[in-house]
Amino acid sequence: MAETTTYDLVITGARVVRPELDRTDDGVDIAVAGGRVVGIEAGLAAAAERDGAEVFDAAGRLAFPGSVDAHTHMGIYSPLHDDALTESRAAAVGGTTTVLNYMRTGQYYLNKGGPYGEFFPEVLDLIAGQSHVDYAFHLAPMQASHIEEIPDLIDRHGVSSFKIFMFYGSHGLHGRSQDQSSFLMTPPGESYDFAHFEFIMRGIAAAREQFPERADHISLSMHCETAEIMAAYTKMVEEAGELSGLAAYSASRPPHSEGLAVTIASYLAHETECVNINLLHLSGAKAMDAALRMAAAFPNVDFRREVTIGHLLADIDTANGSFGKVNPPIRPREDVEALWGHVLAGDVDWVVSDHACCRTEQKVSAENPDDIWLAKSGFGGTEYLLPGLYSEGTKRGLSPAAISRLVSTNPARRYGLENKGSLEPGSDADIVLLDPSMTWTVRAEDSPSSQGYTPFEGHEITGRVTDVWLRGGRILDAGNVVGERRGEYRPRP
Repeated sequence: MAETTTYDLVITGARVVRPELDRTDDGVDIAVAGGRVVGIEAGLAAAAERDGAEVFDAAGRLAFPGSVDAHTHMGIYSPLHDDALTESRAAAVGGTTTVLNYMRTGQYYLNKGGPYGEFFPEVLDLIAGQSHVDYAFHLAPMQASHIEEIPDLIDRHGVSSFKIFMFYGSHGLHGRSQDQSSFLMTPPGESYDFAHFEFIMRGIAAAREQFPERADHISLSMHCETAEIMAAYTKMVEEAGELSGLAAYSASRPPHSEGLAVTIASYLAHETECVNINLLHLSGAKAMDAALRMAAAFPNVDFRREVTIGHLLADIDTANGSFGKVNPPIRPREDVEALWGHVLAGDVDWVVSDHACCRTEQKVSAENPDDIWLAKSGFGGTEYLLPGLYSEGTKRGLSPAAISRLVSTNPARRYGLENKGSLEPGSDADIVLLDPSMTWTVRAEDSPSSQGYTPFEGHEITGRVTDVWLRGGRILDAGNVVGERRGEYRPRP
């Protein structure tokens, strides 16, 4: 029997989604005390009322664990302290209570190079007090000295996940680049290439040996696109002039470029014994095929496969033209359907937003807004992560528990967020109520994001987040962000 005398909040009347148990329970209450879930059982509301605790009637809505959006880029196009404020509001509106933000040195983000020992504390200072949701960071070793800092980042700063951008070999963020040293702000004589990727993997493998009690949560994420293939195909597509818009961009970064990069990354992981590998934002059939082939080829490597909500909801004909430019590209409809097939088959480990707020005035050229080559890459969408996956997933047979594993439990466990992604007793009281009866249309003007547009404009979604609690404190009330900014940095594990 749960404790009955120290409740701060009891949520009653909800259909409680329990991802670890693979079920949804009716007729039970959720009891919260001290920011944690302390009980899930029938009859807790009556005890709470006797003790004067708050009782909230969920009136038949679904109660999910707060989403863990494991792939965001806050601070990439706007100052971090500004982006954290507006984009964490968007996260809360969509039921995301924790974001994992990718960060690196070089142009964009803080626009500086140097050691992470100096860079990362500045990141933490800039975001402190600005976020409505909890947050953690993945970091990318961009230069040789960063590899030497990996143990300190793990032990002192609680950063246990790292990243490689494979396409930066001859590409910038938005297209071809001839000056990688200036773009990445790396030291003279260093190259961001396969050799560097190998040494990062060896550094992470060594860190896992150094910290065996944390080894399960020390991982490397890979943005898998092949720079040489993209450079050649971009030139071909531009010179041919037969394609435009998102179709041209998809062709310029062809799907087999992802498949080849996945293959190279996988063999390097095998060679270096870097065994926790996350394959990010796989965009279509060929990328998923390569990822599954490599998992079969190298059973010693624990691969996890990620897909974005953008690649599941939009295709080259629906993603709002240049506003849908992202890396890897939005693909044709047949790739969207292939991804859904893999989601339903259990081949996808988690779904993310890859939220990178790029405001309208930055995103497209004022003179040539339809020119895909002049547009910047990336867009926001964390506010559509849970409702979008719920809407499309349930139509295709996904259960609420499976959806919760994809957006909450699986990323939380992989990345060492031990108290997140669950509603079981002892977990953080990150609770999201979703009304499955509400159907609504995506309009950029309705989002608290500062972006001003969305590739999902006009998309009809069934299922809307109405109320959210972060560690037991209300941050969304009837669809409105409320209360003080109470998001905190979460060192891992």
